[in-house]
Amino acid sequence: MEQLNNYAENKEKICRKNDMISPRLYEEYGVNLGLRDEKGNGVLTGLTRISKIVSAKFENGRKIPCDGELWYRGYRVEDLIKSLDDTEMGFEKITYLLLMGEMPSEGEYQEFYQLIGECRTLPPNFTRGVIMRKPGADIMNTMTRSILNLAAYDERAMDTSVTNSLRQCIQLISQFPLLAVYGYNAYNYYVNESSMIIHNPEPSLSAAENILRMLRPDKKYTQVEAKVLDTALLLHMEHGGGNNSTFTTRVVTSSGSDTYSTIAAAMSSLKGPKHGGANIKVMEMMADIRAHVKDYADKEELSAYLAKILDGEAFDGKKLIYGMGHAVYTLSDPRERVFKQYVERLAEEKGRQQDMMLYQNVEDLAPLLIGSKRNRNKNVSPNVDFYSGFVYEMLGIPQELYTAMFAVARIVGWSAHRIEELICTDKIIRPAYMSVMEKR
Repeated sequence: MEQLNNYAENKEKICRKNDMISPRLYEEYGVNLGLRDEKGNGVLTGLTRISKIVSAKFENGRKIPCDGELWYRGYRVEDLIKSLDDTEMGFEKITYLLLMGEMPSEGEYQEFYQLIGECRTLPPNFTRGVIMRKPGADIMNTMTRSILNLAAYDERAMDTSVTNSLRQCIQLISQFPLLAVYGYNAYNYYVNESSMIIHNPEPSLSAAENILRMLRPDKKYTQVEAKVLDTALLLHMEHGGGNNSTFTTRVVTSSGSDTYSTIAAAMSSLKGPKHGGANIKVMEMMADIRAHVKDYADKEELSAYLAKILDGEAFDGKKLIYGMGHAVYTLSDPRERVFKQYVERLAEEKGRQQDMMLYQNVEDLAPLLIGSKRNRNKNVSPNVDFYSGFVYEMLGIPQELYTAMFAVARIVGWSAHRIEELICTDKIIRPAYMSVMEKR
């Protein structure tokens, strides 16, 4: 292994020399780097009925930024969340909406909810034989391995019909909370040398309630805790077909691959820190701010330290205030607007008002500092990841599970897009690359 490491290290320079492509060539040939145009907008690559993102309106031919909107199957996500009362969990109902394209009747909802509960189980000895066999801190890798292993227990694993794919997707949506929590429990026991308690899920409970119940030795949680986690899951379920992991889902589906391989590929995309790990960077940044700012209420002191972060003189030197700004939204992220009120409720229940004040002050100060230091007129606002890590921390969810919680929610969107791709086209997604190879 040491010999291989040394070989790779020695050959890296050769790879860099022969693989480097001048940025000038992208401009010369009109190639959209990262499938984005010169303004940073995503290149149109498909059509979908599943969700819609709005960040600007057009008036008299001019594009004008507006408060962000997120729509699921024709419903604004804010309205969907408002339609639920304070004690109602919405994950399963909105899952039905995204998968089937319409709101369930009361009878359809009860049938689907019961089905999800019954499917929230794993094959005999799977937890011991697969999840616990090779535990690690990277829970996304653990889950991906488990997903691929589940194919071995499915007699119709390679059947890509819409009916069978829908069955498999519902099964995986039901199983994802178990794969995440049990993967962490195994890591916590074998690597952290802590106690391990495995709780079976309760079929009558929602996904959010079961996650909290399975994570905690005493199985106890409050109604506010469950409601806030349920809301977090709802807001992360889907976000248009163009995000990296959903596009991966559609690309792999278009190749004719099976459901397990498709979802495993989406997992591999989501685990990338540029996609699914943003809330962890927010938490690390906030911990750094707490260590260097004495008074969270002193906006002058806080502003001075945030300025150091933007100048690369503090935190990780990347000159970024994490959780601020979004690739699509400008004036505001609708998920953050909805989520913030639930974060405030949880912070009050947990006695974390001081930390909430810190987050609020960073939210107020960061856009002004970014605008002044970057000489930008473009608005910068907090995204949903600005608060999600704080929520997970208050819920006692370990950082190793933060991206996994994203996956527990986003598999719903992946599944909806897989079904839509199977129904709408049998063409493989095959973008073109222009060769700039030099003849020898």
